[in-house]
Amino acid sequence: MRPITEYQDYREYMRDFYAERKKNSYFTWRKFASLAGFASPAYLKLVSDGKTSLSKPGVAKAARAMGLEGFDYTYFTLLVKFGNAKNDTEKELALQELKHEAQINKIRIVDADAFRYYENPDYPTIRELAPLMPKASFGEIASKIKHDITAAQVHDILQFLVKMDLLKKHDDGTYEQTQKAIKGSKETIPLVIRTMNRKMSELAIQSISKDSVEERNFSGITMGINKSVYDRITKEIDIFRKKIIDIANECQNIDQVYQMNLQFFPLTDKVFTSEKRRLK
Repeated sequence: MRPITEYQDYREYMRDFYAERKKNSYFTWRKFASLAGFASPAYLKLVSDGKTSLSKPGVAKAARAMGLEGFDYTYFTLLVKFGNAKNDTEKELALQELKHEAQINKIRIVDADAFRYYENPDYPTIRELAPLMPKASFGEIASKIKHDITAAQVHDILQFLVKMDLLKKHDDGTYEQTQKAIKGSKETIPLVIRTMNRKMSELAIQSISKDSVEERNFSGITMGINKSVYDRITKEIDIFRKKIIDIANECQNIDQVYQMNLQFFPLTDKVFTSEKRRLK
């Protein structure tokens, strides 16, 4: 069975623990629940299937039944906290706690790397900018970024990007992008993408007042549509986005880093037929 630090879903860990025990001995979900001290023989099965969540008092019981101690116990409790979080803020706090515990115990969490990269727009920005400025100092790179960032922060970000093999540093001090992509679990990637989109949208708001109209392009359409038209539009957006990537890839003499946000979101709740009739 894999070490618990390779898991991002506490339910998956419980399922794998059960499968491992069952493979080597007569083991049932009833037995598992009994070892943990739960009255319901089906409770842990329901938890592992995602039909209910492990309660706070139940965390210690389940962890004990699986023989988790020390850091493994702490890691499991934080996995439960992350898995049971009701919103992005709670999930981010739980992931930060996981990162903190991992640093103390010198354990690497892959999802923490993904979250660190996407939670701060400076990481993808510097990944694009550093190769454009051969042998530039950290301060010179910082000076090209439109919002406030220090040379020390640029240094730390470049170290992270090289360590993660997202940038390759040559002996002459220049940087080159690699083809490697940041990876995370299915539990964490939606969270980090939402975080990135939120932070990039905040930078877009700043651009409205900071950048001239010759340097930026903002436009919007307010429209009434239905689900089928929504699906058609999102397909066209996807085609357009891929076309933009192709055009950008054709650029040979890059001299600036841009961000393009494609935002298409509802401004109202749906109005159903009965409500339309009532309003007439």
